[in-house]
Amino acid sequence: MRYYYREHIQGYQRVKAEGKTAWHQIHNGRPFDEFASRAFLETALPRLSFAVSNPSALEIGCGTGVAACFLAERGFRVDGIDIIPTAIEIARQVAAERGLDIHYEVQDICELTPEGKVYDLVVDSYCLQGIVLDEDRAKVFSNVRARLKPEGYYLVSTAIFDEGRLTAQTVRDEASGIVYHRYGENGIINTDTAVVYIELPEGRDEYEDAVTIQGTWYLPSRRHLKPPALKVELERERFRVLYQDGGDVICVHAAAGLRAIQP
Repeated sequence: MRYYYREHIQGYQRVKAEGKTAWHQIHNGRPFDEFASRAFLETALPRLSFAVSNPSALEIGCGTGVAACFLAERGFRVDGIDIIPTAIEIARQVAAERGLDIHYEVQDICELTPEGKVYDLVVDSYCLQGIVLDEDRAKVFSNVRARLKPEGYYLVSTAIFDEGRLTAQTVRDEASGIVYHRYGENGIINTDTAVVYIELPEGRDEYEDAVTIQGTWYLPSRRHLKPPALKVELERERFRVLYQDGGDVICVHAAAGLRAIQP
């Protein structure tokens, strides 16, 4: 099993077991509509220009559809994909209850075929941070480019490096010589790559991407880049950044003509 399944399987099982409808409800208890990227979307969408009145939108890593519902309620024709069947089950239920016509599929963005429907807008609401390894992130960006219309927009919200979570405690891996810093409550980070690892209490188990560091098994968990490094990565992956505020970014294809966003 790939590293990015573990947390999400456990998380959405908990969402369902507790009778909730969104990931953030099990962490901060906020209502369904008060999701983390809402403020960014409220800022970004009025600044975009579309050729049609009801643009098409794809949300990748949609979870239970909080952002998908937000978009559909504002006139977008929305599709959503997520790797966890439980999340998609809840998303379909919520959309039906709200009378929203949203098409959801269980699909891994890393394995999405490049051929298929293309969109005016692709939205990533805190999916990218959990796609950690370089080869997987390259697949995400390639698939987004393939599914984004030449004049389309790619909106990204992702967690970034938090200096306040970094501690002075270190873990040195004698085999590789890499020094990891303790990061947050239960993570370690390679500050050169910005990859955050979490300890696997059950050992390697079935996770193919697990690594051993000083005799302890860890799983890649997050990529917490600093904002300038995130911009560099997006530009390297053939996007042009029109706007950035920390981990909130508005992009277009690098090959797109002169583009601007509304002030």
